[in-house]
Amino acid sequence: MYQLKTAAILKNCLFKVTPLLSFLFLVLISNAQIKPTTAEERLKGMQLRKEMEKKSLLKESKFRNIGPTVMSGRVNDIEVNPEDVTEFYVAYASGGLWHTTNNGQSFTPIFDNEDVMTIGDIAVKWYGSRIIWVGSGEVNSSRSSYAGNGVYKSGDNGKTWEYLGLPESHHIGKIQLHPTDPNTAWVAALGHLYSPNKERGVYKTVDGGKTWKLTLAIDENTGAVEMEINPNNPNDLYAAMWNRTRRGWKFDESGPTSGIYKSTDGGNNWTLISGPGSGFAEGKKLGRIGLSVFAQNPNIVFAVIDNYNPLPDTGKKQVTGDTTIQLKDFKTMTADQLLTLDDKKLDTFIRKQRFPAKYNAAVVKEMVRGGKIQPVALWDYFDAGDDGFSNAGIKGCEVYRSDDAGKTWKLINNKLPQAFSTYGYYFAKIYVSPTNADKIVVLGVNAWLSTDAGKTFKNIDGRNVHSDHHALWINPKRDSHMINGNDGGLNITYDNGVNWFKANSPAVGQYYAIAVDDAKPYNVYGGFQDNGTWFGPSNNRETTDWHDSGNYPYKSIGGGDGMQVQVDTRDNTTVYVGSQFGAYARVNKNAPFAGRVSVRPQHELGDKPLRFNWQSPILLSKHNQDVFYFGSNRFHRSFNKGENSVNLSGDLTGGKKEGNVPFGTLVTMSESPLRFGLIYTGSDDGFIHLTKDGGYSWTAIHSKLPKQVQGLYVSRVVASKFKESRVYVTLNGYRNDHFAAWVFVSEDYGTTWKQIFTDLPAEPVNVIREDPKQENLLYVGTDHALYVSVDGGAGSMAWMSGLPRVAIHDIVIQERENEIVLGTHGRSLYIGSLTEVQKLASDKAYYEMKKAELK
Repeated sequence: MYQLKTAAILKNCLFKVTPLLSFLFLVLISNAQIKPTTAEERLKGMQLRKEMEKKSLLKESKFRNIGPTVMSGRVNDIEVNPEDVTEFYVAYASGGLWHTTNNGQSFTPIFDNEDVMTIGDIAVKWYGSRIIWVGSGEVNSSRSSYAGNGVYKSGDNGKTWEYLGLPESHHIGKIQLHPTDPNTAWVAALGHLYSPNKERGVYKTVDGGKTWKLTLAIDENTGAVEMEINPNNPNDLYAAMWNRTRRGWKFDESGPTSGIYKSTDGGNNWTLISGPGSGFAEGKKLGRIGLSVFAQNPNIVFAVIDNYNPLPDTGKKQVTGDTTIQLKDFKTMTADQLLTLDDKKLDTFIRKQRFPAKYNAAVVKEMVRGGKIQPVALWDYFDAGDDGFSNAGIKGCEVYRSDDAGKTWKLINNKLPQAFSTYGYYFAKIYVSPTNADKIVVLGVNAWLSTDAGKTFKNIDGRNVHSDHHALWINPKRDSHMINGNDGGLNITYDNGVNWFKANSPAVGQYYAIAVDDAKPYNVYGGFQDNGTWFGPSNNRETTDWHDSGNYPYKSIGGGDGMQVQVDTRDNTTVYVGSQFGAYARVNKNAPFAGRVSVRPQHELGDKPLRFNWQSPILLSKHNQDVFYFGSNRFHRSFNKGENSVNLSGDLTGGKKEGNVPFGTLVTMSESPLRFGLIYTGSDDGFIHLTKDGGYSWTAIHSKLPKQVQGLYVSRVVASKFKESRVYVTLNGYRNDHFAAWVFVSEDYGTTWKQIFTDLPAEPVNVIREDPKQENLLYVGTDHALYVSVDGGAGSMAWMSGLPRVAIHDIVIQERENEIVLGTHGRSLYIGSLTEVQKLASDKAYYEMKKAELK
C-alpha cells in the first residue's frame, strides 16, 4: 500500500523538486504518529500557563482593544432572567461569557480568566442563590470550534469559578439543570471533534458536579448534542445522540447511531425512542438532531433533524433522444467521438460549465486533434473531488412532532427551503413557544417561523440580521419577544421578527488573518469568520458616537468568510482581499465593491483542478509590490498585481486525498526580506518547500523535522529578516486533537531543524513573528495566549496583560509606530507597545532587575 502511495506522490514531484524516497515513506506513515493530546496533558498545560503568567516580566505592559464590535462573532447560547428580561447572559463560540442588565445596551465579560474561552452551552439557576454553569467547547463542529476542558460553575456572577471536571468532553451541547434540586444536573457531551473517544454521551451529577456518571453512551464516534427536560417531571429527559466524524480532509456528519433517547428515571437509564416503527427518520445517514418540549403540555415534543439519507427514487427516466452533452460523458469519450460533436452543442456545454473564456468548441477540438489533451480532460477540469459539503439528493431538514412524550413521531414538515444549505451540522436547533404549541422556530442558515404547527414556515431574518443561527430565547410571557444568536452576534425582536435591533457592543470578532498599512494613523485590516473583511484605524476607541454620525470607524471591503489581506503600502489604498477557498480580488479600499479585479489563479485544460484551502495564502513581495504570490496546492506568481498569474510549480503538498473537505493545500507562504525570490511554502499536510529562484525550482525541506510532527498543519513558515538562511516554522495539531506546541528554527534553509519554545504549554501554535529591532526577540500566538522569548526561543514568558485567554490567529508588527497588533479569533483586535519588551531583550541588566523585582 505504501509503495503505491509513494509512486503516486513521486509522479506529482517530477517538477524539479528533490525529495528523497525515504522521506516520502516517512511522511506517508506520519499520520500514525499524530496522537490526540490526553486530558492530563492539557490540564498540566493550563496550569503551566497560569504559572507563566504569574512569573511574566511584562505585567505592566498592557494591550488595548481597538474593536471592532459592529460585526461581532458567533453566539452559541442565551440565558434570560425570567423575572427581568432585560438581564441575560450570552455565550460566544470563542469570545467567552458576557452579562447584561440593560437589555443588551452594554455587556460585562465574566469568564475571561478561566482556562478556556470557548463555550458550548450555559445554564443558570435563577431562583434562590443564583448559580451559573458553563459547558466549555463549542458543539457546532466547525473549522474553528475549539475544544473545551469540561464544566465550570459560579455562585457569584462570574467573579470566581469552580472547575467541575469532564476534561475529555471537549465539546458540550447542553447543560440541563434539575428545576428544584441544585445538586442535580445533566451534561450532553459531544466529545472530540477530530478523533474518536469513549468519554462522550450524557453525564449526570447528584452532588453539584463533584462527581459525574456517564449514563448514556453509544460508541466512540457518537456523542450527545442536545438534551431537553419535562418541566413538570424532571425524571423525564430526552437526549439527542449524534454520530459524526471529522478529519482534516473529510467530514461525515451523519451515521446510523444518531437518534433520540429518553429516560424516565432522572437520566439513570435510557431507551431509544426514534428507532424503526416510531415514525421518526430512519436510515444509515442520520445527522444532527435538535429537540424542544412544549412547556404547557410536555407530552408534545418537537425534533428537527439533518437527514442525510437519499431522497427516494422518483422513477423518472431520461427522455429518449435527449442529446444534451453532459459532463460525465467525457469520462469515457474517445477523441473521434469528441471531434464529431456538434460545435453549437459543445459551445453551449462549455459556457454552461463556465470554462474560461479562451476555451470554445474550436479550441477544444484543435487541442484534441493535436494530441494536447484527451476528451477526459474536460471531466478532469472539474474533478477536484473535495469541493466542500453537498446535500444534493438528500432529504435534508425535517421537522417531527410527538404528542405522546416520544412514543411515536409524525413528520410535519420536510419542505423547509434550504434551511441548512450544505451545513446541517452547524445548526439543527428547534424551539417551541412556551405558550403556543403551534408556534415553532427552526434555526439554520435563516431563522424560520411557523405559526400553524409546522405546516408552513416563513423566513424571519431582517435586513440587519446575520445568517447562520445557533441560539434563540422566546419570552414565556410575550412570545413575540425573541433574542436570537447567530454568526453576526445578537439580535432582539418584539414583533415576531418583523423588526430586529442589534445588541453588539462586545468586541468579539473572530479574525482569521490581519495586516497593517503605513498610513497615519495606520489602519488594521482583517478577515472574519463569516463576517467579511474590514479595515479601521489603529487609534480607534469604541464609543457610541457613530450612532449619531452613522460613520462607524471600520469599513467593509469584502464579503463571505474574510480571509487573508495584503496591502500595497506604496499607496495604502490598493488591497487584496478574499473569502473562502481562494476567492480573492484586488480592490481599491475607498471603493471596494466597484472595479474588483479577480486574482484567483486558473488551471489549464488538461490539468487537474487546483485545490484551495479554506484560508488560501496570498503574499505581496516587499521587494516589488507589483509582484503577487498565491498558493493553491501549487505556487502562482504575478508580475502585474495579480491580473495574470503563472503556475510555477507542481503540487507542493502530499497530493489529493479523497474526501469532502479541500485538503493537500498550501496554507502559508513567506518571502525572505533579504533576498527576492527566496520563498517558503507550507501545507495543511505537513509539507514545507523552498525555492531560491522565484518559484522555478523547489526543494522539500521538512524531512528532517521530528517524526512525531510529520504531517501536522504548517500554521506558519517565516523567513528571517536578520539572516538569509534562517527560517521559522510552527506546526499545529488542532485538526488531529493534538494540542502540543511545536516551534522550530533552521539556520541553513531548512536542511536541519532545531525545536525552540520547548517550555510552552500544550496548546496549538498559530503564528510566530520576529521583532523588527531585536534579533533574538520572538513572538508566538497560540490558541490561548501570547508568548515572548528574548533569547531566540530558548525560554519564553507569557505576555497577557490586558488580554483574555483567547486564540491568537495572527500577529503583525507596525514598525514605524513600534507596535504589535494581535488578530484574535473571538475578541477582535489588540495593540501593544514594543518598547518594554525590546528593552528586556536588549538590556541584560534591566532584564535581571525585573526578574529580581518579581521575586
